[in-house]
Amino acid sequence: MRETVLVLGGYGVFGSRICMALARDERVDLVVAGRDRNAASAFCAIHGGRPEVIDREDPALADRVALLSPFLVIDAAGPFQSYGARPYRVAEAAIAVGAHYLDLSDDPAFTIGIAMLDAAARQADLAILSGVSSVPALSSAAVAELASDMADIHLIDTVIVPGNRAPRGLSVVRAIVGQAGRPTRMWRGGRPEQVPGWSGLSRVSLRVPGKSPVAGRWASFNAAPDPALLPSHFKARSVLFRAGLELKIMHGGLLLLSLPVRWGLVRTLAPLAPALKWVAERLEPFGSDTGGMRVRVAGLTSEGAMEVRDWVLVAGAGDGPHVPAIPARVMLGRLRAGAVSAGARRCVAEFKLGEAEQAMTDFNIATDRTAGAFPLAFAEVLGPAFGLLPPALRDLHTVMDVRRWRGEADIETGHGHMARLIRVLMGFPTGGKRVPVTVRMERHEGSEVWERRFGGRTLRSRLSPGGGGVIRERFGPLSFDIALRVEAGRLTYPVVAGRCCGLPLPRMLLPMSRTAESVDAEGRAVFDVEVSLPGLGRVVHYRGWLVPDDAMA
Repeated sequence: MRETVLVLGGYGVFGSRICMALARDERVDLVVAGRDRNAASAFCAIHGGRPEVIDREDPALADRVALLSPFLVIDAAGPFQSYGARPYRVAEAAIAVGAHYLDLSDDPAFTIGIAMLDAAARQADLAILSGVSSVPALSSAAVAELASDMADIHLIDTVIVPGNRAPRGLSVVRAIVGQAGRPTRMWRGGRPEQVPGWSGLSRVSLRVPGKSPVAGRWASFNAAPDPALLPSHFKARSVLFRAGLELKIMHGGLLLLSLPVRWGLVRTLAPLAPALKWVAERLEPFGSDTGGMRVRVAGLTSEGAMEVRDWVLVAGAGDGPHVPAIPARVMLGRLRAGAVSAGARRCVAEFKLGEAEQAMTDFNIATDRTAGAFPLAFAEVLGPAFGLLPPALRDLHTVMDVRRWRGEADIETGHGHMARLIRVLMGFPTGGKRVPVTVRMERHEGSEVWERRFGGRTLRSRLSPGGGGVIRERFGPLSFDIALRVEAGRLTYPVVAGRCCGLPLPRMLLPMSRTAESVDAEGRAVFDVEVSLPGLGRVVHYRGWLVPDDAMA
């Protein structure tokens, strides 16, 4: 018996890939639907299926769907960010006619909000799933496998970099440019952080044995369901998502265009979508048809090892757009087998990664898994001695994305105008007892940026391995080499060299730092920092304690 599957947006960029696969399934009676009958008919003439005109804004939507008696309704139309006053009318229509429902939403709010239909879905014994796409459906399946034996997940980081020749419909372009410069939520260090869309520029290279590598692509922060959905499901401290355009002129150009939005001069770039789509079409011949995806999980295993694990996908021959359609094919198989529980929810870890990989064998798509030790900055400098630190200090220096700490400090300051001037210039704290302290540590390409707040004062520095067993701490134009030592369970920070604007400081100008970290009787990390200068004496002395402020979600 054939099952009717209705696909809205079935002739679009991603919906067409679902329909191409379903049209070859003899058990499926495929209905390719949308607002444009000519487009639906043209698709069906080539690939198969029945064309239908269905407008999701039609007041009689449920009646139109009921006439088809579908087993499954798939909404691949979008953009889900702009579904208006009744965003779930397609899902509601599916429930009304007794059909399961999947959508390819990449909008966090839409995907989370689908849960409002949970009671109705359970009562009708139907599965109503949102986000059945590359993210969060496929990415969460990868995380579930990579993190299967991790006791403490510090970072989930997903990046998608399509080839420049991948087709982009106007709705896709509008969704991309509409995010540029707008506040976008990432999950960092145990709490949400707003970052500008298309910020956080990084370089990404993806390699799978036997495939041409995806090398040197740019990627930036973008809105996606993962940072909103995965922290609670996987108890992760940080969850990030980035995307990129293959041509640097396009990626960098969108970054520049996003600046007025960041500065509040323009609300959104969405009105530019048609013009930018036209530009992208003119530049299409200059890119490739190869794209990729990487899901990275970093954290502590149940044995206490610090590991980073990657699942990498590389798609060639223009097959990248099939990847977002894979989860819908997998879920159709599971729905047929009765392996999907009723209810309305986000599609997180609903299937095994191997099921998705099996569905990719029809395409020019290859995947790979790698694992290795995570290169912590302090562990790199200390080597085996890092393992001699008490657990609280090892935790303090386990920074895989963002860590947060809170505590208190007693602060004493030196006398004299020069000591006061140095404290102001460096951002050192002023005196006080039991001053509230917060510390934010963020990893940047192998280095760590520390932001310490003492009451209303902020002290910021960057620490990175300097070679020769030292860690280099930079305060603006000043940098100091610190020969870390582990002594009787304490970590000491003796300064051995310094530079100003890259020029070596003479020893007579080198600050004297008596700095140590230890653990108190309550198991808290304790710091004791005293900075003085030759001829001036003490500049500042602060000591106190810290406890984690970034518990897993």
